[in-house]
Parts: sequence; structure tokens; C-alpha cells
Amino acid sequence: METLTLHVPPAVGLTDEQFYQLCIANQKWRLELTADGELIVIPPTGGETGIRNSDFNLQLGLWNRQVRLGKVFDSSTEFRLPNSAKRSPDAAWVILEQWEALPPEDRKRFPPLCPDFVMELRSETDSLNDLRAKMQEYRANGTRLGWLIDPQTPLVEIYRPSVMSETITFTIDRPPTLSGEDVLPGFVLDLTPILHP
Repeated sequence: METLTLHVPPAVGLTDEQFYQLCIANQKWRLELTADGELIVIPPTGGETGIRNSDFNLQLGLWNRQVRLGKVFDSSTEFRLPNSAKRSPDAAWVILEQWEALPPEDRKRFPPLCPDFVMELRSETDSLNDLRAKMQEYRANGTRLGWLIDPQTPLVEIYRPSVMSETITFTIDRPPTLSGEDVLPGFVLDLTPILHP
């Protein structure tokens, strides 16, 4: 099953509340809404992608449990970005101060913020160009570090504010480790279990 994009005319539009209710009514689908009003229907992932996402979140979660610097989110979390897009990265991390500044009601629904860190993991149905555009959008909205991991190519693209993305190509047999830099201090991602589910 492939990603489906529906164009929502400006005259129709969707308020934050209407989009929230649409997501609640269609929970078996992951829905995103671009700043241009395109409704993106993302099908469920396959088994290998699910294993990869789970391993990534496990590594990030264990690091965060030790340092207690923020909150880790999985791919089910929808964020309302400053440009009005509603996006669900495969994994995200928000610094604790930013999370705690949100009112309780905003924490229960789709948080109105851009994560400090995001990761997108390309699945079989994902377009690499669409994921790159999504990463650029995160960066433009305030993400301080982003990783686009593509096991198919294989490559990793690193996104930071105000600089061109950095691309690392590698072989599946010799994957690199990735540093969380100053955004995720002390976090080092081991790509081996992610690339060999």
C-alpha cells in the first residue's frame, strides 16, 4: 500500500480541532497535513520497518532515561509545527523545558511545537524526495538535529539549522554510528540492529 495525498481546497480547510477529530475517527491510518493543505494518508508499516523503528526508539529511550533531558516520542505522535503543518516523525525528542512549558491540554492532543530532534526511517513505500522535503520542513520550523535513514540506498542524511544537509553513504555490512552532537549529548546510535532487523 502506498502513501496517498489528498488536496484539501482552501475554501474547505481544516481547523486544528477538525484535523484532530479526523485523526481520531481514522485511527488505523497515520494522517499528516502539510502547510499547503495536502492531507497525507500514510499506511501502516511492514514488519521490518516496525522492527527498525522500535529499535531506534529503544536506543533513544534508554539514553533519555539515563540523562532525563527531555521526552521521546514514537511515530504515533503528531506535532503541530509553527508553519501550521501537522507532522508525525518516526521518532522525535523534545527538550524538557519546551515540553513542560506546554499547557496540559496541549500535551494530551497534538503538541504545538517542532521537536528539537527528529528521525525519519525510509520504508519500502516512502519516496526519498518526499522525506527530504519533510526533513527540510522540520529544519525550517526549528528542529536542531534531524536524521533521515535510508536502509535501501543505504545512506544517512544529517540536517542541522542553517547548513546544507550532510550525506553519509555506507555499506550494510559496515554501518556508521551517529552522534547526537550537542542536541542529544552523549547519545550514539548504533545502526547495526536497525539495518539488520
